[in-house]
Order: sequence, then structure tokens, then C-alpha cells
Amino acid sequence: MIKVENISKTFTSLKALDQVSLQVGQQDIFGLIGPDGAGKTTLMRIIGGLLDPDQGEVILMNQAPEKIDRQNLGYMPQRFSLYTDLTVQENIEFFGSLYSLPKQVISRRAEQVLEITGLSDFTNRLAGSLSGGMKQKLALICALITRPPLLVLDEPTYGVDPQSRQDFWRILYQLNHQGMTIMVSTPYMDEAELCTRVAFINQGRILACDTPHNLKAPFSQRVLEVRTPCQDPRLFDDLEEVEDASFFGYKYRLVVADGPRGQQVIQSYLTAQGLDFIIESVPPAMEDLFVIMTGKGD
Repeated sequence: MIKVENISKTFTSLKALDQVSLQVGQQDIFGLIGPDGAGKTTLMRIIGGLLDPDQGEVILMNQAPEKIDRQNLGYMPQRFSLYTDLTVQENIEFFGSLYSLPKQVISRRAEQVLEITGLSDFTNRLAGSLSGGMKQKLALICALITRPPLLVLDEPTYGVDPQSRQDFWRILYQLNHQGMTIMVSTPYMDEAELCTRVAFINQGRILACDTPHNLKAPFSQRVLEVRTPCQDPRLFDDLEEVEDASFFGYKYRLVVADGPRGQQVIQSYLTAQGLDFIIESVPPAMEDLFVIMTGKGD
């Protein structure tokens, strides 16, 4: 559904994308994951046809972005861009009219997506008075009004409360089960777990691309959970074997360079400190994987 080949883009002296290539298959939920400034929005705008690359090409449904029927691509930008002085219903009708959809078609489709998103009772509310999560749902409705087979979402849950994030992903799963292909960018590593395939991007380059399971498998021995009475967040700062440490109040989560050796070093260190402890190897999360790939603990 989406093929990106050797895309590069530079703004003045900043290289936002550097030889980026990836493919999104039919009915994928494909996650583009990375921190702020990694190049996610630039790539999504190029895929959506809003920005031209300096080099490389994008193919959408076997066509160049500028040649596809725009009704086949639903695009939701990073920031809420609908009209705040129009009601929910008026925004939907206006957006549908841009595609020359008959009013009865807009009304029928709006009723369906309003029910999916839970906004049926808010059609007369001004968009500007909606909560952040409801605004994002309205933007999604407008992107869905043409019933596109391909949906591209640029950080749709950024800054949204946890419950609204959960609701949004429930909607995406429902749409995907109905046959829609979805590409979504996000800075939230936990959302990567919800995708069928994931590409990690940092400093304009793709670091890895695969299923969440396959991405984590090689690093299964490199994450340790440590429980000890000491509650010093900087307890492991001086250990070279520890690449990254997170403290959760009652346990530490450590990314180590080598699993077995790291466990031995930590055991010796805590014993020397006179501390009781429990250490166990735990499955890596996407946050751990990103630390490992980017070397953020160095």
C-alpha cells in the first residue's frame, strides 16, 4: 500500500530525512516510532503529498501521491486543523463537501463514524469547545468520511489523556479489522506494541523495521529488574555495564550491555553495598529497545 524508497529531505542545514526506505503492506497497522525531532512528521507529510522530497520516491497503492484519487487516502495532520467556530456536524459536512460528496452520503457516513468514535451526542457542539481527545476523534471522522482504504495519521494521540489514547486505538483496531490499512506515527513507545509492524526512526534514519516480537527477540537477555530496599534513583549510575536505568519507587529497570555479565556485576555491586536484592531478567519493552538501538545510555 505504501512504498518509500531512499527519501531524503533537508531544511536549510538540517537533514530531516536521510535515505529512508520502508514498505507498508495491505491491512497493516504500521507504526513509525521515534522521539520528537526524529523526522516522523516530515516523512508523513511527504507520504501524504503535502511535501516534496529532495530525492527518492513514494508510491501509494501503486501510484505517485499526486496521481491517486484523494478519496482513497485519509490523512490526519499532527495538530488539530479543523474549524473551531463550526460545530462537529458542520465540520464533517464541510470536509465531505471538499470531495464533492452528496449531502445524503455525508450524512449517512457521518452517522456511522460518529457512532464508532462516540461523538453522536456532540454533533451540535462547537469544535473549539471539545476536549483534546474529542478534537482528535473529530479530525479522524473527517479523515474517514471518504471511506479511504489507506489512513495516514501523524501523532494522533500526542498530548491526549491516557483514556482518550486507549479509545483512539480501539477505534483504529476496529477500522483495521474492517480492512483498512493504517500508518501511524507516535512518540509513545507503548503504542508500538499495538502495531503489526514497526519502524524506529531517529535523526532522520530508520534504525530497524519489523514486527514488535521480532524486534525485541535479540535483546531478551539485556533487561533486568532489580528490587532492593535502597530507593536512590542514581544507585546504578557508576556501573559501566548499565546502559540505562529507570527507577519506579519500588524497583529498578536496567538495560545492560551483556545480560549474564551485567547480572553478575550488579549482584557483586549490591552485595558490596550490603543491600538485600532480587534480580531477574524480564522481557524488553519498546522503550528498552529504543535505548539499546540509539545508545542513549552511553
